[in-house]
Amino acid sequence: MKAHPKKQSLSEVNQSVRVPKNASFLTTLRAFLGPGALVAVGYMDPGNWITSVVGGASYKYLLLSVVLLSSLIAMQLQQMAGKLGIVSRQDLAQATAAHLPKGLRYLLFIVIELALMATDLAEVIGSGIALHLLFGWPLLFSIFITILDVFLLLSIMKLGFRKIEAIVSTLILTILVILFT
Repeated sequence: MKAHPKKQSLSEVNQSVRVPKNASFLTTLRAFLGPGALVAVGYMDPGNWITSVVGGASYKYLLLSVVLLSSLIAMQLQQMAGKLGIVSRQDLAQATAAHLPKGLRYLLFIVIELALMATDLAEVIGSGIALHLLFGWPLLFSIFITILDVFLLLSIMKLGFRKIEAIVSTLILTILVILFT
């Protein structure tokens, strides 16, 4: 089974990092800074930090083995996904579409969408609580503002992925400045 080239997933960002030939190290680094910033956000997510702090305070060193094991598994999965992309020039979704039967693809789609909804729900509610605590806004209004923020970012994606990378990089630099002041 071959994936249809016309139906390529995320075609607007697929292989979108243009690496200049015979470029200097700094030029090549600059080409990958935006995508790197997007990946780094997952590791800087305050929700992950607070979960780690509370879990560590509750379970002490017992949780450390779970954190170590899950981090090693995550690194292994990222390394395997990177190898898949380098060798086949496909992301995981494209490889899945090319090699799995249609029924299994739809089942995986449903499971992944449910997992995404569960994690996004926690992020939206957490951001709403943060806005409520910071500004004293009603909780429902704070959650509504967070939902609007998500739609705003999705609409900015229409302007190009580099714009999203610039916004995320600016937010990362803001966090860096706050931490060092």
